[in-house]
Amino acid sequence: MRIKNNIPNLITLLNLFCGCLAIVAAFKTDLIIASYLIFAGAIFDYLDGTAARLLKAKSEIGKELDSLADVVSFGIVPSIIAFQLLNKYSIDIPIFQNFKFLLYFPFLIALLSAVRLAKFNIDDRQTISFLGLPTPANAIFWASAPLIIYFQYYTNFEYLKCIHIFLSNLFQNPYFIFLLSIIMSILLIVELPLFSLKFKDFTWKNNKIKIVFILISSLLLLLLNAAALPIIIILYIILSVIHQYLL
Repeated sequence: MRIKNNIPNLITLLNLFCGCLAIVAAFKTDLIIASYLIFAGAIFDYLDGTAARLLKAKSEIGKELDSLADVVSFGIVPSIIAFQLLNKYSIDIPIFQNFKFLLYFPFLIALLSAVRLAKFNIDDRQTISFLGLPTPANAIFWASAPLIIYFQYYTNFEYLKCIHIFLSNLFQNPYFIFLLSIIMSILLIVELPLFSLKFKDFTWKNNKIKIVFILISSLLLLLLNAAALPIIIILYIILSVIHQYLL
């Protein structure tokens, strides 16, 4: 019985381990590896909750451990990725060289991720939906940046290459990285209602926004590969606003 109850926690620790490895990779500027480790951590983050529900092994320690792992994998790691990108592409920009403290603004991602996760654990309003951008979604957004830059000319469809190049140029723009790190950090803690991808049933009536999101996201991934990821996160926010305030 005790082994069964600890299976979700072991999966959570795999998420944390991915985060630790990603920190090492990110500080060594192996940002591609760090990005893949974020994706691996996100898979384990999904699986630990699924395992807890299937095994009926939910616990307070599991809840707290999950948040601690998420701070590392989805808070600290993306902030280092953003920092490394800003540091690399601002080397010839006077304002960033004269005011070095600006280079550390991406660590707002880590700080406000911790705040968001702490609030999530004590907020009973977020059982079936979210208030603010979930940390895994924010982490995936930032994890996509190195992949888009590195694979900017790789696409399943040649005529869509311009989208890759456009996004690659954005993620190599220090002003964009700086502003985006602030905006995405604020989205973590602002009380903006966002839908959850958990399904209580599979009826169209109760899940239409989720089904539409999954279908569009799948199409974007097919067409754009890694370049689809930031677009999908933005789509998630837009559809949530439409669902909350217009439907």
